[in-house]
Amino acid sequence: MEISRFLADENSTLKMGAELALVLHPGLVIYLSGDLGAGKTTLVRAILRGLGYMGKVKSPTYTLVELYVVSSLNLYHFDLYRFADPEEWEGSGFREYFNPATVCLVEWPEKATGFLPPADVEIRLQIQDDGRGVTLVAITEAGRQCLNRLQNMHAI
Repeated sequence: MEISRFLADENSTLKMGAELALVLHPGLVIYLSGDLGAGKTTLVRAILRGLGYMGKVKSPTYTLVELYVVSSLNLYHFDLYRFADPEEWEGSGFREYFNPATVCLVEWPEKATGFLPPADVEIRLQIQDDGRGVTLVAITEAGRQCLNRLQNMHAI
């Protein structure tokens, strides 16, 4: 299953994040891919705002991971951009964060290819004209259920 949309501006991204926030559930692993400046962290910020988090949301480029506890979810936001080798994942101690009680959003998942737990949903962002193109792809049954709920929100 795949959903594609054009996000014309930041408000469109905020709306998309708010919609995604409504369909998240513990146990999901979501990869965010795209070039620098494509809007990965902005979308994560929009998801957190949709969950009701009002604090500062920063890219974990240097810390590698940020934990947000909001709306009874433990949400981990990873940014693996600084990984020089996928094997760095093994020494990071992050594997334990991926469990049935958490939601994990991972920017730059390709930096840990072969070591990172598999995605339920892949979100691909690309700069497109004056906005962003976003494609969400369900990889697992949990991902399909998530995207079905998202799609059904628009059918009403």
